[in-house]
Amino acid sequence: MATISLQLHDYPLTLTAACFALAATVVVLTDKFALPARERRLHTPPGRGAFGVLRDVMARLPIIALIFTLFFAISWRPLYAAAGCMSFFIIFTAISRAKYKFIREPLVFSDIALVADVFKYKSIFYANSLNIVFWIVAFLYVFGVSALYMIFEPSILPGNASHSKLFWIVVLVLCADLPWIALFWGPVNRPVAALVGRLVGKPQAKVSTVRFGTFVSVIFHFILWLGVRREKVVAEMQEAFLAAVNELIGHDADNKAPLVLVWQSESFLDMRHFGVDTIRLPTIDRLQRMATQWGRLSTIFEGGYTLRTEFAVLSGLEPDDLHVDASYPYLRARHYTDLVWPTKLKKAGFTTHFIHPYDRTFFLRHKAMPLLGFEEMTMLDKFEHNPLRDGPYVSDAALTRKVIEVIDTQTDSAGSFVFVASMANHGPWEPGRVPGINDPVGIYLEILQQSDKALGQLVDHLNALDRPVWLVFYGDHAPLLKSFADPFPDPRTDYFIVPLATARTAKQAPSFPRNEAPWNLLRATLKHANIHKDVTH
Repeated sequence: MATISLQLHDYPLTLTAACFALAATVVVLTDKFALPARERRLHTPPGRGAFGVLRDVMARLPIIALIFTLFFAISWRPLYAAAGCMSFFIIFTAISRAKYKFIREPLVFSDIALVADVFKYKSIFYANSLNIVFWIVAFLYVFGVSALYMIFEPSILPGNASHSKLFWIVVLVLCADLPWIALFWGPVNRPVAALVGRLVGKPQAKVSTVRFGTFVSVIFHFILWLGVRREKVVAEMQEAFLAAVNELIGHDADNKAPLVLVWQSESFLDMRHFGVDTIRLPTIDRLQRMATQWGRLSTIFEGGYTLRTEFAVLSGLEPDDLHVDASYPYLRARHYTDLVWPTKLKKAGFTTHFIHPYDRTFFLRHKAMPLLGFEEMTMLDKFEHNPLRDGPYVSDAALTRKVIEVIDTQTDSAGSFVFVASMANHGPWEPGRVPGINDPVGIYLEILQQSDKALGQLVDHLNALDRPVWLVFYGDHAPLLKSFADPFPDPRTDYFIVPLATARTAKQAPSFPRNEAPWNLLRATLKHANIHKDVTH
């Protein structure tokens, strides 16, 4: 083996080229496993043809070459560079496939921004397997295999003197790293982003994963995210709204100002839609009878990524309008400040308050929400929550008490907008969360009933206020309850727009179910409340 290795390394250029060709071939062949065959067929662009396939393969080569060069630069060992490059891409492909299997979306560039949160909040990401055993295995593989290559594969680093060797090491490290660094420089980023934009077209995670594989797709979308002119995107969205200029109407000076309270219920779905007849949700039934509008809400994402539904409701913007920001809009929240409803309400004289019983840094809400027009925030640090005593999340009963405390401190001289994002229904639904129940479905159903009871207490309190009150209740997405359905046959959740207190009138008639999209919820609510009107040009 040593003889063969020595003979191979006598031809360093040929060996390096052959190793790169091998690595590129393996990467292209294994990239397809990021998605199941059925998904690949569904998301293969029509009319792609042999030329399209060749073009997409060629587009991957620069990225593969940079990763290969990085491994080569730190070792000057072609076989190690090939093994490292292949492992790197295959690991990304495996992560993408695991993510797809779990929540039916391949890896996207914005997931990189969530890496720290995945390790910090393992339970909420269902990532408890990322424990000490995982790290031991990972380190043994990375450093153990690397050490074996360093021992048994000879280096082809040119030069005899130490300063000569250092020169070549520095040169190759710069070749591997400078292209990535240059992407953050405008004169480089803009033309590269334009080129990638022409190649990729409309950013679609599954389509790009089929065309370019996981890692290259992630890089291309990241380049687009860096290079897109958000001012242009926002201007285009504002142009789209010119057909109906949004104006908010201040309340009559002779009447008390309204309270608009939006309750986003984590993972809420009325399981009676799916034949579960053992659950009792009397408050939900009551909301349906009282609602001026109710029905099923289309979901941005099934089983996760609450922030996507949350932003759609708050902004009134469709995900397609957001370009590459759609997967994680809070990363660049400041660009949407003037478009979102909380800002518009604040400018119209409303107070704005965001309440969420979880870590304020999660999903960057501590930075995003003030940029999106919220004057005040009540987060987990304002709750007396002990996970060992109270369970992993703040209950809806405790959240209801906090919400009542907040609204009771507000005056009716100005409009009030309160957005509540609950956590109680979030998985995993593991033994111990509900005494005496070990089945995930049973745990979920019991927590739903507890949440329904808390919601009833909130409705009673709101209904007793001496001011117009509008309650919007909806589920952000279907639960990730694989033991019940994988996927849910209908992932739409439930929503209700309900007039309470002095907003109720004797003329209000029973309403019929109506399908709605999250981005239309607040517009519909403000119209029902006579706070918003459309003025046509």
